[in-house]
This record gives sequence, C-alpha cells and structure tokens, in this order.
Amino acid sequence: MQGIHRFMTAMARIMAVLGGIVLLALIVITCVSILGRALNTALHSGLIQSAAPDFAQALIDWGIGAIRGDFELVEAGMAFCIFAFLPLCQVTAGHATVDILVGAMPRPARRVFVLLGEALFAVALVVIAQQLYLGMESKLRSGQTSFLLQYPVWWGYAAALTGAVAAAVAGVYMALVRTLELLTGRVLVPNAVGTDH
Repeated sequence: MQGIHRFMTAMARIMAVLGGIVLLALIVITCVSILGRALNTALHSGLIQSAAPDFAQALIDWGIGAIRGDFELVEAGMAFCIFAFLPLCQVTAGHATVDILVGAMPRPARRVFVLLGEALFAVALVVIAQQLYLGMESKLRSGQTSFLLQYPVWWGYAAALTGAVAAAVAGVYMALVRTLELLTGRVLVPNAVGTDH
C-alpha cells in the first residue's frame, strides 16, 4: 500500500509542479500584457504624441501593446492549473474542512464522514473528467478555434482533461484507501480522521 501511495503522491506532486509552472507563465503573460497595454495607452496620449510623435509611432508599430490573445491563453491555462492542483489536495487531504459537529464524534464515526467526503469527491471528479472529455470531443469534431489566436479550442480542454483525469484517479484512490481504513480500523494514509484540536 505504501508503494501505491508513494506513486500517487509523486504523480500528484508532478501535476502540482506543472500547474505551478503554467500558473507562473500565466502571471508573466498577464503582467507583460498589462504593462504593454499601459505603454500603448501612454504612447497614444497627447503629451507623447506632441513631444515625440515619430518615436511614439515607431514603438507602436514595433508592437508595444497588450499580448494578442492574452485572455484566451489565461482562460485555457487556468483551467489546466485548477485541475493540476487537485490531485495533491486529494492525496494529502489538503481540502478545507469544517468539522464542528464531526470533530466531537468518536473516531469510527469520523472515519465514516471522511469516507463519505472522499467518495463524494471521487464521484464529482470522475463526472467532471467525463464531461471534460465529452466537451473536448465535441470541440474536436466541430473544429472550433479561439477568436484571436485561432488555436483549436479542444487543446484547452485536453490540457484541463489531463489534470482532471489525474484528480479523478487520486480521488478514487483516496476513496478506496478510506474504505480500507474504515474496514480495518487502521490508518493507512496520514490525516485520515482530520486534525485533533
């Protein structure tokens, strides 16, 4: 069981690192685009146009401005990022929980509630992955492209689907782990019954 858990944790961490890299790239794209848009606005201002019209026009012609399709890139990238971080939350029991009533219950009852939570997450993640797959398939068949960059929309769906499938696998795995913990009375993976305050 520990070998499987190490594999699932490694997969979840790899997905989180990939999500972090994409998120960092999206932050850079957003910042550069905002800066470019602000510079473009300044270059069109009356002050710059009257003081140095040729210089301002040369910079505008050079392409100073917002990154073309920045919203499209951020939209597709954020979908991947969200799903890329979910497997790590699943495997490490990192989701926020409110256990005001459950915390006062005996350990076996808490295990039942933890199992119910994991099972609901697993079902939701599998359904989300399935719906993303169907959406990707639909966009692939229709040949739909983004408005500005004209890249196939199914690419964004495929990227998000990668994270969603990893999250679904992690969710099903954790539901199985919590089921075994409930049946055996042993803690197989840390944080099985929440924190004790």
